[in-house]
Amino acid sequence: MADGKGRPVTEDYEYHGLMAQAWDLLRGDYADWPDRPFWRAIIEVQGGAALDVGCGTGRLLLDYLAAGLDVDGVDNSPEMLAICRKKAAAAGLKVGGRLFEQPMDGLALPRAYATILVPSLTFQLLTDLDAARRSLKRFRDHLAPGGVLVASFKVKLWPGRRSPAQMEWSDWFKLAEAARPGDGLVIRRWIREKYDHVEQLEHEENRYELLRDGVVVETEHHSRSPGVRWWSQAQALAAFEEAGFADVRATARDTFEPATSEEDLFKVWGTRL
Repeated sequence: MADGKGRPVTEDYEYHGLMAQAWDLLRGDYADWPDRPFWRAIIEVQGGAALDVGCGTGRLLLDYLAAGLDVDGVDNSPEMLAICRKKAAAAGLKVGGRLFEQPMDGLALPRAYATILVPSLTFQLLTDLDAARRSLKRFRDHLAPGGVLVASFKVKLWPGRRSPAQMEWSDWFKLAEAARPGDGLVIRRWIREKYDHVEQLEHEENRYELLRDGVVVETEHHSRSPGVRWWSQAQALAAFEEAGFADVRATARDTFEPATSEEDLFKVWGTRL
């Protein structure tokens, strides 16, 4: 990443600066996202406490707390968690003792959960396979007996049916832009990607621009290399089984229907006996 004057900035977590500040703004209204009722239904059926892994700015967490559910959140970005706390305060929600700044593979929380949810492809941000394996074991250790882990996965990360060339950067393209409330400045996100089909890794560069009257007044460059790992269904199911989960299965998209072998977006479930 580089700051607004082009100087390099190093952080030990990914979501910071304009990326964190623009996270909610550039995604618009979450109200109709189909995963919201899906995750809530799991928490309600399981009963007891739930953990939202990669809770970020509280897209799911705050809604569920407002509905009276017992939900904690964990994220490795202090800036995203700070935004979450600010949103909670504005909504009159108490999150003291509910938000934790920790990595997935180093999870060490004070209680066990009936449900651990890993939405929004958060698990796929673990590009190192050993870290992914450690994380699954940490999740299992934080489940109460009979508790379930449910994580979202996506097989194919590129748009369209044709696979991109091996490790060739795409052209830069504008992913989103929106006017920032308060000062009216526009935040714009550009992105380019390349794919390692052998290692199943996406590499990504993002450029965030802040514009006043159409003129760029600040720029940040964020590089994720690699940034995301994709998993086949078979690989994801095997990883859950290796971590010691029982009743391991996959469901399609944001439904409770069994996933077909061709499904590119699915959830994997595992139970701690």
